[in-house]
Amino acid sequence: MRIISGRAAARRVRELAGRSSQFAKVEPQVKRIVDDVRKRGDRALRKYAERWDGLGSRQPVRVEQSEIDEAVKSAAPQLRSALKDAAENIRGFALRQKPKEWRDTRDGISVGQIVRPLDSVGCYVPGGRYPLVSTLLMTVIPAQVAGVENIRVVSPQPRPEVLAAAAMLGVTEFYRIGGAQAVAALAYGTESLKRVDKIVGPGNLYVTAAKKLVSFDCAIDFLAGPTEVVILSREGKPEFIAADLVAQAEHDPETLAVLITTSLELAKAALARTTELARNNPIAKESLRLRGVILVPQSRAQSIEWANALASEHITVSREDLPFIQNAGSVFVGDYSAQAAGDYASGPNHVLPTAGVARFRGGLSVMDFVKIITVQEVSKQGLRRLGPTIEYLAEAEGLQAHANSIRERTRHA
Repeated sequence: MRIISGRAAARRVRELAGRSSQFAKVEPQVKRIVDDVRKRGDRALRKYAERWDGLGSRQPVRVEQSEIDEAVKSAAPQLRSALKDAAENIRGFALRQKPKEWRDTRDGISVGQIVRPLDSVGCYVPGGRYPLVSTLLMTVIPAQVAGVENIRVVSPQPRPEVLAAAAMLGVTEFYRIGGAQAVAALAYGTESLKRVDKIVGPGNLYVTAAKKLVSFDCAIDFLAGPTEVVILSREGKPEFIAADLVAQAEHDPETLAVLITTSLELAKAALARTTELARNNPIAKESLRLRGVILVPQSRAQSIEWANALASEHITVSREDLPFIQNAGSVFVGDYSAQAAGDYASGPNHVLPTAGVARFRGGLSVMDFVKIITVQEVSKQGLRRLGPTIEYLAEAEGLQAHANSIRERTRHA
């Protein structure tokens, strides 16, 4: 991690703002896997799951209910308590997010919207280095709040902690598969796993590339790549800044970690503390070496401009700067709003856009699991009033049958 300022810093911002997810190098292999699972179903799914997911040759793809139930019975009381606390906060936040149905009637025309849940979703919970119980909570709970009836969780070699979380949420469909093969199975279905309407949740490059490939046949949330952390601070505490940079950097060696500050003194203090904290954390140390940077702008206005240009997954700001943040996955305000709070238990979702996607959408929410369907009802009075407008516009477009569909009714209105 190094400190840069002036033109070099501005150039680095432009480079980072133009970043994109790097799928090209894996797409050919991922396409072969997806096509194979689509054509051969369970035979292909099991082949890849046994090769990469640790699935035993006689082990069922679907986790038996008895194993899920046993996981929560065996879980430490502290784990059950922590899961309950986090789940309550996440559920409460999702309930407040849920869109409302409404109807407005005037002059014989009634319009409104109804809200309907998706029928089925697939929640991807990464395996790998850590048992990501938090990702299970963040993907399943909003789907439950939305009213999704069929929730299918996939995760390679699920740890007991993850199964315990699934049990506490009442998940009954859990499959011990991952990677591109799991995404393909969710998108197209196999003998063991029914297809879903939408796939959500983060994953590695192969998972994300597979989501991209199936996205025209099955809805997805978005393409989420390596973690990103930006901290915008002029007079924050170096130890807090360093703690957040290292915390997010330990997710992945490709994590983007950025501090933006107009204070060179703070930059130097934060760098020293970050280096110290990362010393015994190999993943964070490598991530900060590869993609860690401290940017020193010339003014507060430029610092805010740079923060919005980066459109990062996570950003920490002061309360005074919050009104000026336009592009971010999730915003953390003030010294004590540790980004790890959002990762686990404060309530807002931690499945967030990366690679600049925050320019046009926010993180996973209950809205990702519902359809907002418009409704309209026109009375005779309403058609008499609106009919001439519709007829004129239809004729202006040359669509005579559209205009006639109104005239036929107005004769009887």
